[in-house]
Amino acid sequence: MNEKKQTTDRYTLADLENWSAVAGDLDPPIRLGVFGDPVAHSLSPQMQNAALRDCEIDMQYARFHIRPNELRSSLLLLRSLDFVGINLTVPHKIAAFTQIDEADESAARVGAVNTIRVHDGKLIGSNTDGDGFLRAIRSEFSIDLRDLRVMIIGAGGGTGRAIAWQCALEGSERLVLVNRTAEKANALAEQLRPLFSGPRVSGPTMRLEAIAWNESTMRIRLGDIDLIVNATPLGMNPSDPSPVPARLLAPHHIVFDCVYGPSKTGLVRAAEEAGARGANGLSMLLHQGALSFSIWFDRESPVDVMRAALL
Repeated sequence: MNEKKQTTDRYTLADLENWSAVAGDLDPPIRLGVFGDPVAHSLSPQMQNAALRDCEIDMQYARFHIRPNELRSSLLLLRSLDFVGINLTVPHKIAAFTQIDEADESAARVGAVNTIRVHDGKLIGSNTDGDGFLRAIRSEFSIDLRDLRVMIIGAGGGTGRAIAWQCALEGSERLVLVNRTAEKANALAEQLRPLFSGPRVSGPTMRLEAIAWNESTMRIRLGDIDLIVNATPLGMNPSDPSPVPARLLAPHHIVFDCVYGPSKTGLVRAAEEAGARGANGLSMLLHQGALSFSIWFDRESPVDVMRAALL
């Protein structure tokens, strides 16, 4: 019986299409999960299942390996299955926004979804990434976003967009958006511009700009940046190149890598070697997940229990 309770398995679209046969006898039933590609690395199940047990909620949370061309079909199936909700991770956050029935303010603003609640057959989308990031920066570095000059690398993706909006809403002193596709960063900058109209920074430095992702352009800006955020998937594989060349990091920098893993990412190691403070994305995973739990169950999440499950 115990093996039925394991949630380390990955499920697929084919499993969802035949869900009663695949998972009908599981006890407790799977009624929550995370859709991603890849998804095997996700620590969300151990965190969310610890919360479910602590709150004595009789269900479990599992991983679903859903490819980009399978997302639409998978979300359609959710409406008819007895799911409470799901999380979305790379690469589905922006694509899912057009597949849901309703979006709350957090998702509508960003144009990306990382949390879906199933209610009366409807998919209601939220985005807890921005608020989760805000809480992570406070807990890791004991500092508020409004006091920081921030550079976000990967500002065109779902995570980067959510973080950029949070920085704008908090009134960060400066925001520099870096993205491989310049059009995406420029479009986001235009959306955020009204929030940066106030005169916070003295001198010629622009409070908000989108720049090309290359070393020379980044080097010029990094002297006036406090917090560097990696919102790309670079670092998930040990062979990945660093999103920021190590030689550009300085002791005054704070580095937050949204990628998390069992060991420090190359970027966090490089930051520490440069005398800078660094943290990986585990605290952001915790706080965005705790906020998701509150959305699904309309109650406070057991954050300490969830944190302990990640350690």
